[in-house]
Amino acid sequence: MFSIFKHKEKTGKRELRQYYQIVEKINQLENKYSSMPDDELRKMTGRFKELLANGAPLSSIIPDAFAVVREASRRVIGMRHYDVQLIGGLVLAEGNIAEMATGEGKTLVASLPSYVRALEGKGVHVITVNDYLAKRDFELIGQIHQFLGLTVGLNLPSMDTGQKKKAYQADITYGIGTEFGFDYLRDNMVYQLEDKVQRPYHFAIIDEVDSVLIDEAKTPLIIAGKTPPREELIRTAAALVKTFQKDKDYEYDPETKAASLTEQGIDKTEAAFGIDNLYDVENQVLFHYVIQAVRAKVMFQRDVDYIVKDGQIKLIDMFTGRILEGRALSDGLHQAIEAKEGMPLTDENKVQAHITIQNYFRMYPILSGMTGTAKTQEKEFLEVYNMRVVQIPTNRPVIRIDHPDIVFETREAKYEYVAQEAKRCQTKGQPVLIGTTSILQSEELAKYLDKHHIGYQLLNAKNAEQEAELIARAGQKGQVTVATNMAGRGTDIKLGEGVAELGGLYVIGTEKHESRRIDLQLRGRSGRQGDPGESRFILSLEDEMLQRFAAEDVEKFIKKMVTDEKRQILNKEVRELVGRTQQIVEGLQFTIRQYNLQLDNVINEHRNLIYALRDRVLQKESLVGALLKMLSDTIEFAVREHCADEMDRAEWRFDEIEHTLNAFFLENIALDRSASKTKQIFDQVESGRLQLQNWIQSFERDEEFLNISQPVILRLIDDMWTNHLTQMTYLKEGIGLRSYQGEDPMQVYQQEGIKLFAKNLQRLRRQILEESVSLMKTLRNEGQKANPVQ
Repeated sequence: MFSIFKHKEKTGKRELRQYYQIVEKINQLENKYSSMPDDELRKMTGRFKELLANGAPLSSIIPDAFAVVREASRRVIGMRHYDVQLIGGLVLAEGNIAEMATGEGKTLVASLPSYVRALEGKGVHVITVNDYLAKRDFELIGQIHQFLGLTVGLNLPSMDTGQKKKAYQADITYGIGTEFGFDYLRDNMVYQLEDKVQRPYHFAIIDEVDSVLIDEAKTPLIIAGKTPPREELIRTAAALVKTFQKDKDYEYDPETKAASLTEQGIDKTEAAFGIDNLYDVENQVLFHYVIQAVRAKVMFQRDVDYIVKDGQIKLIDMFTGRILEGRALSDGLHQAIEAKEGMPLTDENKVQAHITIQNYFRMYPILSGMTGTAKTQEKEFLEVYNMRVVQIPTNRPVIRIDHPDIVFETREAKYEYVAQEAKRCQTKGQPVLIGTTSILQSEELAKYLDKHHIGYQLLNAKNAEQEAELIARAGQKGQVTVATNMAGRGTDIKLGEGVAELGGLYVIGTEKHESRRIDLQLRGRSGRQGDPGESRFILSLEDEMLQRFAAEDVEKFIKKMVTDEKRQILNKEVRELVGRTQQIVEGLQFTIRQYNLQLDNVINEHRNLIYALRDRVLQKESLVGALLKMLSDTIEFAVREHCADEMDRAEWRFDEIEHTLNAFFLENIALDRSASKTKQIFDQVESGRLQLQNWIQSFERDEEFLNISQPVILRLIDDMWTNHLTQMTYLKEGIGLRSYQGEDPMQVYQQEGIKLFAKNLQRLRRQILEESVSLMKTLRNEGQKANPVQ
């Protein structure tokens, strides 16, 4: 990959100068390409491909390729890239993050690196945060690439296999990140090779990269099958947990959102279910459902984390305030919330495949992204994804006025002041956008606006259908819009006539988010492309972030606090308290994401092995080879597990080896119990191994065997994998207890996970060999009956 950077971690004016030098070259080529007729301009695509095929480095064609795209864009959609947009394109093309302010035209920027990287012929994925934006960019920017002779595809959830395949075969494919991830998981669940839709990954551009790779990274992508809920167990657990008291029966850490039972809680659970030891292996499932009931009680709040709509629990995206349509929590947690609300229980989601956002996107050899806010998270982007953040200068100076935060003693005083500010602005015609962090908060604020007779538009997850329209209107004269902080991300707010003279859009934040980036995104809704604007955060000491993460600091601060008649805090150090708390929370969230990634890294190794095995089975020509490998591995594992040289000779288990191998060997073996070396055991089973090896090889081109055995083997693999994921979930829930014994939970999880996978994989190999040999015998017997010896 080309890069103008010698060190990934360094950035600054010097590097920007190097970008400007390349931009100068692009500008010098403008007259050359503007004078070319359409046909000549189109032919440049073929010439670039030829140069790359002959070994030319990508960096050598960048200036010309960018100049060609800029000229095509001017002709096709009437938009010419600014110099700063060219810099953004260069940053993306080399696999980094371009931080560009709201309204700087990130959509057009993506047209440059997507074209250049598509010339390599390996496919480019352009990823947006929702289907609306993917379709918009496909239709708008896609025209440029099609004009230049490239194919463009759109990947939507509603598409069938054929449509998706076509979309992925295109030079450039648009879609939302979760759908690309789900297609990866589905590709590893197919029973026919031709049903796979994706090709090997090459290059991706992620719009709103911080939202996709960080905010959404706490929730893994999960494909689940439906299983009937364990109704009695779930409802009993819910009823029991309703009687539980915090710190007496359970402990809950609001910072890490970790729940656990106390000794008293354990005693109550054992008494309720009539068991002696909750932590016995046979009670793992019961423990799981009780803990899920505790989580449903303390972690999920109605109208904050979910709403009840149309008789269903609908999850809310905490970052956007949108309903997560069609999404349900797995492993019985969704049913625990339904039981808490006294609703009918839906079928449980049993995980069949899953992957974290981090591990999915790290499969792309080259990853890049765009956003208005990423610098505060640069360390995480570098450590997890190996991407630098480069801040791109704005095309026009930002003249928005960002006022200092105002902090009140109480939530009530805060809302009263927000309402007065909204009234003041509305009276003079200045539009106001008020950002909130939850549905509850937006509805609470609405009561204060009603009290002051202020007309407003309320935008939250309960009326998200109007989101784009309401956000677009937020810049009109006299408009007051109340919205969740992230609502309408990706939609421009244009100022109405005469609004610029009134000071532009005034953005008010009513709570600091757990991430500074989200606050900056909210501010960035105002003052786009040199427009005037204002922003201010109006806070209180009763805000959730301060109460959850800085309760003791707030208590100390109150003792020296000075307020005015409106209960506004006059001490300047209150802003330091808010800023410090926010940084602590960001660090904590990073730690949680790191921990979840470490957990998934354990499963990721298992997943790679299982998916590689599945791929060998899907390719019928590799199936017999896979069986032979399983035969060698199974014998190796069985002998070394039961009769290893390092074991005490008295502990050798000859019976176990015989039982394992005789289940699929063509002729039973009986081991000599006087053997004293592992090699002697291998020697004794060698004739049986060779006999079976030759037998399996004789089916290498037997189409009937290959056609019948392939789905059988795939089903066995899938069943093993589903059960393994469930077992790993139970293991993960139990490892927290090991910390009380002075053990490192992560190390325990890794070690126990390896043992569990080895055990499950060994059982799977044996099952596959037993099924395959049994099928071979059946086919040979049928063949002999059909062709008797004359």
